[in-house]
Amino acid sequence: MADIVRLENIDKFYGDKIRTQVLFDVNLSFEENSFNSIIGQSGSGKSTLLNIVGTLDKPTNGRVYIKDRRTDTMNPMQLAELRNRTMGFIFQFHYLLPEFTAKENVLMPSRIMNYQVTPEIDQWADELMELTGLTKVKNNMANAMSGGQQQRTAIARALINKPSIVLADEPTGNLDSDTSESIYDLLRDINKEYGTTFIIITHDQRIAEKTDRIVEIKDGRINLDVKR
Repeated sequence: MADIVRLENIDKFYGDKIRTQVLFDVNLSFEENSFNSIIGQSGSGKSTLLNIVGTLDKPTNGRVYIKDRRTDTMNPMQLAELRNRTMGFIFQFHYLLPEFTAKENVLMPSRIMNYQVTPEIDQWADELMELTGLTKVKNNMANAMSGGQQQRTAIARALINKPSIVLADEPTGNLDSDTSESIYDLLRDINKEYGTTFIIITHDQRIAEKTDRIVEIKDGRINLDVKR
């Protein structure tokens, strides 16, 4: 399959007077429709790497390609459009808007992109709520749901614009083990059903072993890259 993400010779430094290098000459690519995990100790550079893939941060040196489009040279407006149309994000903290219902939160990225909700998008939101097991609570306010329901809402929100890539940074870090298992089963189902590419940071080795590929980052370098 073709590569949907490609990183070439990525270095990342932070600081001006005191410069700290976080990533060292990283070369890495991810195939379309693949289900991948990135593991590594705290401070290894894995979140920085994911932020560069997601165009939330830029490399100090090197090139980043998403669907063969170079992103590290894009301006902020171009990057915002690319993210909104191509990527979905799931974080450890769900970042739902508490003054809106679950469904309204799910629809928010579509409103940002299209300024209005068409009947087709509204139906897609309902389908996502059903897929994520949230139909019965879709009209609940965001803060009136369990932690697992809130994270499922965040997953549905990440999918509303039908992204090609979903980036997840410790998406079950605040959940118990049983809920974590069900969340990852859901992500895998989405990968198989819609061909969405997943790149997931996780500290849970059991979860990583369920993915098709494990990339380990150690001290800012790729220490292990195993396709299963």
